[in-house]
Amino acid sequence: MTEATAVDVDPANAEQARAWDGGEGAYWAAHAEQFDRSVAAYHQPFLDAAGIASGDKVLDIGCGTGQTTRDAARAASSGRALGIDLSAQMIGLARRLAAEHGIANADFEQADAQIHPFPAGSFDVAISRTGTMFFGDPAAAFANIARALRPGGRLTMLVWQGPEHNEWIRELSAALAAGRDLPAPPPGAPGPFSLADPERARALLASTGFSGIEAHGLQEPMWFGTDADDAHGFVLGLLGWMLAGTDGHQRDQALGNLRATVTAHDTGHGVFYQSGTWLIHATRT
Repeated sequence: MTEATAVDVDPANAEQARAWDGGEGAYWAAHAEQFDRSVAAYHQPFLDAAGIASGDKVLDIGCGTGQTTRDAARAASSGRALGIDLSAQMIGLARRLAAEHGIANADFEQADAQIHPFPAGSFDVAISRTGTMFFGDPAAAFANIARALRPGGRLTMLVWQGPEHNEWIRELSAALAAGRDLPAPPPGAPGPFSLADPERARALLASTGFSGIEAHGLQEPMWFGTDADDAHGFVLGLLGWMLAGTDGHQRDQALGNLRATVTAHDTGHGVFYQSGTWLIHATRT
């Protein structure tokens, strides 16, 4: 959708909704396998940390095209998993994939986690794999997630560490900047690194109904393509917005820079960049 989402959205999330229920979400849906593969090294550690039991009811926040929800539903074999996301395109694909995989205990809903009226205390576990960094009002979102969890329910989320620990964003953004000074988002603004400071994450969670908050650092390689050509196209679709406002010379320079860095990171069995995340656990008080 290009104008407004079909669901109620907190005004603080309006910009995120326009992106995720528009072109950005459509790109992620069209390249679902590549995005899942890019963070594959984190997937099993994330699920293991969530500790989902067979009878659990699981809420997956920012589920995207549903890989984490499907695997949560498999673990909660006699329970149920609900995946929510702002993107109608990704939710539609998630439903189709769950049906194709024969997973009957996974549900998907286009919804805004900040304001969606979850039944109080209805989930045992909440999970999010790189989905909670985009809240326009994170305090409202985490408070709403806490209300959705039963007392003693668990939250497990994977978020990015800062750019200094993520070679992929440093290298790729520098390449596409082509010598320009691109403005950095304000600290804490919605985006991939809004929860990069674990102390900020702890404070947010502690103020919204959680305790026992722990953050564990993980470092794994991220996959961006089978070879340099594949990675060049994938990254350009993901970060091509950085070329806005460039003239022909700057664009050519940026594309050449991008070609150079993905070629330098082509291992012969895929294009990989180093990355770092925080695996954060908390308990609903």
